[in-house]
Amino acid sequence: MRKRSLTTATTLAVLFSSAALTATAAHADSSASLPVRATGDIVVDAVHQQVFVSDPLNGKIVVTDYTGRTLKQLATNLSGVSGLELSADSRTLYAAVQDLDTIAAFDTATDTETTRYAVGDKPLSVALAGGRLWFGYGGAAAGNIGSVDLTGEQHEVTLDQDSSWYQAPVLDAAPGSGTLVAGAVGQSPVELASYDVSSGTATKLASTREAGDNLGDLQVTPDGKDVVVASGAPYYQQVFRTSDLNEDGKYVTNAYPNSVAVAPDGTVAAGIDGSYTPDVYIFRPGSSEALRSYDFPNTGQSSGSDLLAPAGLAWAPDGSRLFAVTSNSLGAYSLRVLTAPTKAATTVTVDAPATATRAKQLTVKGKVTSTAALPAGSRLAVTRTDLESPKGKVLAAAATGADGTFSFTDTPPAGGRVTYTVAYAGDDGHAAGSGSDTVDVSRARPALSVDNDGKVYAYGKDVRFTAHLGKTYKNRTVQIWADPFGPDKPGRLVKSGTVDSAGNLSVTLDLKRDTKVTARFSGDSRYTSAAASSTVGAKVSVSTSLAGQYRSKSAWGHTYAFFHKTKDPLATTKMPYYPGRAQKFEFEVYYQGRWYPGDPAYFKLGSDGVSKVRIDGDHGQDVGWRFRIRSSYINSASGDTVNSTTHGAWKYFTFTK
Repeated sequence: MRKRSLTTATTLAVLFSSAALTATAAHADSSASLPVRATGDIVVDAVHQQVFVSDPLNGKIVVTDYTGRTLKQLATNLSGVSGLELSADSRTLYAAVQDLDTIAAFDTATDTETTRYAVGDKPLSVALAGGRLWFGYGGAAAGNIGSVDLTGEQHEVTLDQDSSWYQAPVLDAAPGSGTLVAGAVGQSPVELASYDVSSGTATKLASTREAGDNLGDLQVTPDGKDVVVASGAPYYQQVFRTSDLNEDGKYVTNAYPNSVAVAPDGTVAAGIDGSYTPDVYIFRPGSSEALRSYDFPNTGQSSGSDLLAPAGLAWAPDGSRLFAVTSNSLGAYSLRVLTAPTKAATTVTVDAPATATRAKQLTVKGKVTSTAALPAGSRLAVTRTDLESPKGKVLAAAATGADGTFSFTDTPPAGGRVTYTVAYAGDDGHAAGSGSDTVDVSRARPALSVDNDGKVYAYGKDVRFTAHLGKTYKNRTVQIWADPFGPDKPGRLVKSGTVDSAGNLSVTLDLKRDTKVTARFSGDSRYTSAAASSTVGAKVSVSTSLAGQYRSKSAWGHTYAFFHKTKDPLATTKMPYYPGRAQKFEFEVYYQGRWYPGDPAYFKLGSDGVSKVRIDGDHGQDVGWRFRIRSSYINSASGDTVNSTTHGAWKYFTFTK
C-alpha cells in the first residue's frame, strides 16, 4: 500500500501583525518531537486514536497519540523497517522490515507483535488489495512484487509477481479495491504501473514513464479511479487513471513535490520539500486551486523553514486532522498536527486609525477573505481591549458585505493603546479567523511636582518632601523614589500611596548625600503616566581640632590656640568617609587688617574618615603672627561628587616664645 505520510500536526493559529493586522489560520496547531533518526512511512489508527511512524535507521516504530505525544516505541528487532499498512478494521499493523527480509504483524490494541512472514529480499512497502497483502521487494536490479494470502490458513507467500522492476517498488491500493499501483522510488524518469489483483495474481493493466523524476510518494484515491503522484519534478502532483495510467489532472504546488495523502472524502494533501514556500497544500478533489496551505516554522539554525519528510503526510480517517512529519537543520524530527485542514483558510484584515481622540467617534474598517468566499452578512465578533477593559469588552457585532468588507464605529472611553479585534467563528466550510489593529488614543497629561528642588541641607538633616498630583480619572496613587548620588546606592522606592484630598503625598528622608527625589504616576485610562523630580544637596559634616597648644583663650574676636615656637600644631579633621575622598586644607596669615591665603592642599581621608596634618617649620619666625586653617569638602575636587561643597569652621592659632 502507498504510505500515508504522517506529519506532526500543525493546525491553524491566529497570526497577528502590526497596523492593518492580518490573521490567518496557517500555522502549527500543535507539534511534538519524534524520537527518530529517519522516517519511512506513517499510518493513522482511528479506532485506537494512535499514529505509527517507522524509523528504518533505528529499526523501530514510534507510536503517538493524536497530539503527537509519543506513547511507546516498538523496537523488537525491526532493522530497516519502512512501509506500513493497517488492516481495514484497524486491528493489525503490517510493517516491511527490509534488513530481515520479513513482514511483521502487530496487534494495534496492545501494540505487540503477533507474527512474521518470511518474504523476498528487502521488502520496502506493503499494501492490502484483493484479499492479499502485497509487498514490493528486491535489491538493485532485482525489484519485484509478491503477496501474502491472508485468507488461507497457511498465509502462503507468493513471490515473483512482476520482476521487471529495477528495484523494490512502492505500492498502494484503495481500500477494498482489486487494483494495485506500483512506482519506482527515486527513479528518473519515474516508472508507474497498475495491476488487476482481484484473482490473487498481479495482472498488469498499464504502465508509463511519464510520472516525472525522483518519485517521493503516491496514493490511490478512495474510489480507486486515480493515483496521485508526488515526484521531484514537475512542480505539481500529477494525477493518472489507474485503468490506463493516462493523465487525469494535476494539483499545482511548488518546487520539489515529495508527499501526497488523500482523505476518505477525496481531499488531497500535497506536500513539497521547500524551505521558503508553503510546505503543504490542501485541494478539493479535482480542484485546481488550493483550499489552504501551511508553512512550517523554522526550529533549526538554517534560514529556511523545517522540511516536510518524503511521504510524510497522513490523514485521520475522519478528515479532522492531517499529520505531517518534519525535520529541521539539526536533524530533529517533529510530528505536526494540522486541525480542520479541509476548511478554507479565513483571513481577517482590520484597519483602524493610527491615532484618535478619547471620547470621540472613530471608524474601523476591514475585510474578510477566503479561498471559498463567505456569504454577505456573515457575522463578525468585535472586541475592544483597553485600560478600562484589559480582558476585552464585547461590542456590537459587525457583518460582511457582498465583497467581504466590513466597518463599524466606536467611541473609545479610555485612552492609551486601544485594540480592536474582529473574529469570524468559522463554519462547516471555513476555518475560524481573526485580526486586530491598535489605535493610540489620546490621554491628558496630569500635573505632578516635587518640592525642595535646588535646596541644600546640612548633613543628616531630616527633610520632608511632598509630591503633588493634579487632576486624574481613577488612579490617585503616587510612588516616591529616592536616588542618592553615587553608584553604590541605587535608587529605591521610599513610599507609595494614595494622595490626600489636596493631592499630596509626603515622605521624610535623612539626607546624607545629594539626592534626586522622583515622584511617579503610572497613569490611568484618561491620563498619561508622568514623572517629576527634585534634586537637593546634602553637605558633609566637617570638624577640625588643633592639638599641641599650651593654652586656648579668646583673643582678637576669636578663640585662639597658643603654641610655643618649639611645638608643631597638629590639625585633625573628620568628615564622612567615601572611597577616594580628600579634604581641602587651607592656611591663611593675618597682615595689616586682612587675611592672606597660602597655597591650599588636598589630603586623603583614612577609612575612618580622619585626616591628620602636622604644621611644621621654623616657628621662631612665626612668633607674634596670627594664623588660621580650615578643612573643606569640595564637590568633585575632593575626589567624588556625592555631596555638596561644605566648608568647615576656621581654627585660629599663634606662636609665642
